[in-house]
Amino acid sequence: MEKLTHFNEEGRAQMVDVSGKPETVRTAIAQSSIEVNNTIYEHISQNKVKKGDVLAVAQVAGIMAAKKTWDIIPMCHPIPLKGINFSFEWQDGKDDHKQLVIQASVKTIGNTGVEMEALTAVSAAALTVYDMCKAIDKGMVIGPTFLIEKTGGVSSKDYRR
Repeated sequence: MEKLTHFNEEGRAQMVDVSGKPETVRTAIAQSSIEVNNTIYEHISQNKVKKGDVLAVAQVAGIMAAKKTWDIIPMCHPIPLKGINFSFEWQDGKDDHKQLVIQASVKTIGNTGVEMEALTAVSAAALTVYDMCKAIDKGMVIGPTFLIEKTGGVSSKDYRR
């Protein structure tokens, strides 16, 4: 079994020392989704949600969350992000619902990857949609949330789901 890098010799949690790793271009793409009823879909699509432009606010929330990932995930390093991009796409869901698919791509040049930043970004964006629409219906379902791709680094291979 592989050694878990977030534990020291005493079995206690540690932040991994990445100072010896070379700086490379690193990217990650993550995806989440939120399933909503048709009323919420129509309100978002027609920009009728009283709290404002749901997708614009969700995008800003996702960007802010990516930049603060190290504040909320204990073993994450503070990373100077070079770019964050979002896409939103509506798809048909089950039982006459709609599903908003949220993707974020994150990029840096550094010595550790940005997978957690991309995952945090899409999670925060989905939660923001929920928050802005919960007055209409609290039955929205978030997820699944997953990594689509990561590139860069030398100690682990590129990954593509």
